[in-house]
Amino acid sequence: MKRAKPRVALAVQYAVASKTLPLPATLRRWVRAAAERDAIVTLRFVGRREGQTLNAHYRGKAYATNVLAFVYDRAKSVSGDVVVCTPVLRQEARAQRKTVADHCAHLVVHGILHLQGYDHDNDRAARRMEARESAILAALGVPDPYAPSVIARHQP
Repeated sequence: MKRAKPRVALAVQYAVASKTLPLPATLRRWVRAAAERDAIVTLRFVGRREGQTLNAHYRGKAYATNVLAFVYDRAKSVSGDVVVCTPVLRQEARAQRKTVADHCAHLVVHGILHLQGYDHDNDRAARRMEARESAILAALGVPDPYAPSVIARHQP
C-alpha cells in the first residue's frame, strides 16, 4: 500500500527584502520534499538583528546563525517555525560558491528535518541527518552540500 504524501500548510514571512529569495511556491516544494508527515510550518526570513536576538534568547549564542527551528508539536503532525537569517544565508552561499537558491534549499530542508526530530548532536545523528538532507536535495536537483568537493571549497 502506497503511503499518501504528507499534507503541508506553509506560511512564508519575509522580514527582509525578498526580491532575491525564492518564491513561496519554490519554498513549498522544498518543504514538501523534506516532510515525512503532515506539517504546519511558518518559514520566516529575517535580518541579522532578529536572527541574533533569537539565537541569543533561545540558544544562548550572541551571534546570528543561518537557520533556527522551533518545534511546537510533534504528535501526529509536525508544527513549528523555521527561521532563516538572510544575511548569513547570503554570506555562506558566497563563501561556499553556491547559489543563494541552492544554499537556501539546504537550510530549509535542514530546518524541516529539525522540526521532525533530526539533529546533529553526535556523529551518528549527524551522519543520519546529512544523508537524509543529501538525498532530499538530490531529488530536488541541488548539489550535495556534504560532497568532499563542496566541503574542500570552504575549508580555511
